[in-house]
Amino acid sequence: MIKINTSQLIKIAIKARDNAYTPYSNFKVGSALLCSDGTIFEGANIESASYTPTNCAERTAFFKAVYEGHKKFESIAIVGGYDNIERDFCYPCGVCRQVMMEFCDPKTFKIIIAKDENNYKEYILEELLPYGFGPKDIEI
Repeated sequence: MIKINTSQLIKIAIKARDNAYTPYSNFKVGSALLCSDGTIFEGANIESASYTPTNCAERTAFFKAVYEGHKKFESIAIVGGYDNIERDFCYPCGVCRQVMMEFCDPKTFKIIIAKDENNYKEYILEELLPYGFGPKDIEI
């Protein structure tokens, strides 16, 4: 298995951002989800004219991975912004954080929020979603 470092994962997320479909907001987000076995799934946001069915880059990556049979994850890199305009860091929305809670250990899963491969912040899921509701909360 090839070891992927943070900078490499961010570069993949930046490339994934190019596949975003954002004709309404023009705000493009890319993500790169690292599975425990080293597989990486890319995601980009996909908008809809009615907005509600819009899907975030993070969920796109997670849903692709789960569909392909992957359910153990190490980290995700997320980049976002308008073309050629410097933006602040792009954090995952609450729905995406909740999807992460479904599949990831909140104490170990890393969320990397980046502007570029040298300018990033790293969190664990528990920091961005304290008291998250997950599968363990509905065990009998």
